[in-house]
Amino acid sequence: MTRAFFKIVEGAKQGLNVPLPDDGVLIVGRNQGDLVLDDPMVSGKHARITCRNGEWSIRDLGSTNGTLVDGRLVREQALRPGAEVAIGNTRMVLFQAADEETSDSGTKPGGMANQLEIAWLLDEELVEIRGSGERTGTPADVIGQDLRLPPGVNAVVEVLAGQDAGKVFRFTRGNVTIGRRMGEVPLSDPEVSRRHAVIEVFGREMIFLRDLGSTNGTFHNGRKVGIGRLRSGDTVGVGKSVMKLQVKR
Repeated sequence: MTRAFFKIVEGAKQGLNVPLPDDGVLIVGRNQGDLVLDDPMVSGKHARITCRNGEWSIRDLGSTNGTLVDGRLVREQALRPGAEVAIGNTRMVLFQAADEETSDSGTKPGGMANQLEIAWLLDEELVEIRGSGERTGTPADVIGQDLRLPPGVNAVVEVLAGQDAGKVFRFTRGNVTIGRRMGEVPLSDPEVSRRHAVIEVFGREMIFLRDLGSTNGTFHNGRKVGIGRLRSGDTVGVGKSVMKLQVKR
């Protein structure tokens, strides 16, 4: 079974989380569908997002301005975790957490922890999308401003190289901003932008790195990324600084 949602990172509904059904269809449009975007650049019935056997795909429904996946115009495209979808002036990123493989005993390692993380995410952070485009829920739905650290997650970043080598920053919240002398990870490196990147923690297996439009880019395990999924032991490079993520059990 797969749990997935889109986080809207740009547009009129920035910060909103859109839960996706485990199997089924979600229609995006300007005046009809499951996710309604009040945007003249969005067609009435713009795109269809489908999940079959845990695999996600998007299909453009003959829209006027098209549908982009990772900056490329597509007609139909499979979606991976971290994929960025642009529809009109709205950009949203796919977040997905899959259950781990079943062990010989028939139980799933870490299954209970995974269920608790998903329950926390669904109960506290996701909101319900109505066909009318209205949303219900608490003010916590705009999580870009203040994302709580999921229960049981103990994470730190250690600076391995750069002016701040040796410093360790412990996560006390779910969205950790990396910046030059600001944010939860303030670095002295002059090649780091003031708001350079953010690490967003939705669960032990759902940790994402996102560049915030930095001047010199953000690197995940040595590869430049806009968005990347992090695991314990991965490195994050910003400016001349290199950090290592550690998620302790």
